[in-house]
Amino acid sequence: MTDTTIEQATAAASGAAATEQFRSKQRAGTTDVDTKRVDTLVSDLLSATHEIIRRHKVTYAEYDALKSWLIRVGEDGEWPLFLDVWVEHVVEEVANENREGSKGTIEGPYYVPDSPRLPAEATLPMRDGEQGTALLFQGQVRSVDGTGLAGATIEMWHADNDGLYSQFAPGLPEWNLRGTVVADDQGDFKIHTVEPAPYQIPTDGSCGRLIAAAGWHAWRPAHLHLKVSAPGHQLITTQLYFKGGEHVVDDIASAVKPELILDPSPVAEGTGREVTYDFVLDKA
Repeated sequence: MTDTTIEQATAAASGAAATEQFRSKQRAGTTDVDTKRVDTLVSDLLSATHEIIRRHKVTYAEYDALKSWLIRVGEDGEWPLFLDVWVEHVVEEVANENREGSKGTIEGPYYVPDSPRLPAEATLPMRDGEQGTALLFQGQVRSVDGTGLAGATIEMWHADNDGLYSQFAPGLPEWNLRGTVVADDQGDFKIHTVEPAPYQIPTDGSCGRLIAAAGWHAWRPAHLHLKVSAPGHQLITTQLYFKGGEHVVDDIASAVKPELILDPSPVAEGTGREVTYDFVLDKA
């Protein structure tokens, strides 16, 4: 991949793509709204904001800076990025607090549905000579009672060796490092791919200005994204990280959990690494 491609992966382009993906998902979903629930949540949000203003004696200059920044977030199309990085991990925590099976974490802004369907042992679509350490990711999908789930689907997507996602950065094939693997009759699967790299969230837009103003870093650790599902069971959305990887302990999105850290080992023959990780799904 060329430096030009990396430079062109701007916050504006990434934000526009993430916003359109979110709008597509909303158009396909329900629009029913419980007015009492909206009243409760918005009233509490405003009350918390008022308390912050009083507690910290917010000045008009700071208030105007906030208004300007909020306007720019919308203009830059970065609301999906902002919410997914700094808010979604708590929504996920609450939504899944009663699960008995595998741990989940945030979806993030870079999911695209309907990736190519692949057999139980498959290689994710990738370019010839795709850079990165070869990785065999294998395991079983089963129910909480231990039953292997035949035909379970494992959607996987992840960044490349430059930290870029297909459909969110120019120059990448449409489905690069994205696929939906269908497990075998026992729920077993084997996915051949390459290890992703850590990456910075885009910093040339409004989220980057917030990060700079607060003195934070903008890095996410290397991770695999997955959505795992089977008939009669709850879908799990998760990310898996790599033991000892950069920023596993200080992920800007606060999405890392101990149960989600992989520890791959060298393959017995050839080059690359392999790891086994099973998914346990709750009944619907």
